[in-house]
Amino acid sequence: MKPKTITTLGEARHDSPLSFSVADNVLIPADMEWPDGRVPEDLILFEKAGPRRMLFFDPAKTRAAIVTCGGLCPGLNNVIRSVTRELRRSYGVTSVLGIRGGYRGLDPSRSKPPIELTENIVEDIHKDGGTMLRTSRGPVDMTIAVEFLISQNINILFTVGGDGTQRGGNALFKEARKRGHSLAVVGIPKTIDNDVRYVTRTFGYGTAVDEAVRVINSAHTEARSVDNGVSVVKLMGRHAGFIAAAATVASQDVNFCLIPESPFSLEGKSGLFAALERRLEKKNHAVMVVAEGAGQEHLGTTGEKDASGNTKLQDIGLFLKDKLKAHFKARGIEMTLRYFDPSYQIRGRPANTEDALLCDRMGRHAVHAAMTGKTGLVISYFNGHFVHVPMDVIASGGKRVDVDGELWRAVLSSTGQPLRFA
Repeated sequence: MKPKTITTLGEARHDSPLSFSVADNVLIPADMEWPDGRVPEDLILFEKAGPRRMLFFDPAKTRAAIVTCGGLCPGLNNVIRSVTRELRRSYGVTSVLGIRGGYRGLDPSRSKPPIELTENIVEDIHKDGGTMLRTSRGPVDMTIAVEFLISQNINILFTVGGDGTQRGGNALFKEARKRGHSLAVVGIPKTIDNDVRYVTRTFGYGTAVDEAVRVINSAHTEARSVDNGVSVVKLMGRHAGFIAAAATVASQDVNFCLIPESPFSLEGKSGLFAALERRLEKKNHAVMVVAEGAGQEHLGTTGEKDASGNTKLQDIGLFLKDKLKAHFKARGIEMTLRYFDPSYQIRGRPANTEDALLCDRMGRHAVHAAMTGKTGLVISYFNGHFVHVPMDVIASGGKRVDVDGELWRAVLSSTGQPLRFA
């Protein structure tokens, strides 16, 4: 068995003000199924998250900061609020800064100065979508960023973002260590796509599925209200189709679900177009859900990158919309198509109840880890527990929908679509 070691800044010498604690030797296994009934020798173990008995930082002398990076996601303000309140209420930290505008906020020449996050300022922010700190994409010069953190006497930095954000956080910790500055960097994984490795569920995902189902319901109404009505709904999911698949199963009104993990053909007797024709002959309407990263094999690549270094995808939704119209026109078949792209509508929503609970717990566990001097880690909800996962493990690769797994089998059952459009 291989316990994943978490970096610490040094010996914890200060008593925690909390009345309960978790020992460092409480470990959670990465895999819960052992086919041969024996524990595998290479089983990965993660530290259980939670408060520790001793702290590295003296709360009275500690200054923390929070930064939110990347695209919007339901729950960002919830995380900011929970981190701020746990630091101030439970540990007695008297200064918590909000870094404005993502990582560029660590470069004084590119952004406004930080704001002090008080109880009053964060009081009602969880009721709104977005992030009160604003956000941006793209890197920052590590030397300038660490110099800024040192100048602001910041001991703890909470990085709320995806794998690129967490790679940046790890680089900040390493640069600070080279400078002899004790900086704890603790990440809270943020991706609406739910595609982070060793994280069962990321915050915002549940809200996204809820909102996607509402859109699908409207799309279904539109499709069934006309002859040969077809509604195409494009959802988030650059590399993984979790939102599209889960919304399909939750809705039960989707007839075709297309995700990046399952390539599909358009033409031929077993292709998507022929399957759609058969559906319309039978039921006179159809709903199609497509993840934004699906079908890229039909589009090619521009080779362009966004500010975060991600390859820019071509729009599969608009591609399908045009191709479907052209196909049915060429076949002389009447068809009315409605196209829905609710991505920004979904991203900007406040967190639902499930995500609000997850955000609160992740935020508080991040504070516990940071106060004890742990660094270079991400708080993960995994296999029913909150655990510490090293940032380099998170950044080593994402997770994908298993096309042989339970979720995709549920999609096939609820839609009635074939295993492959070949």
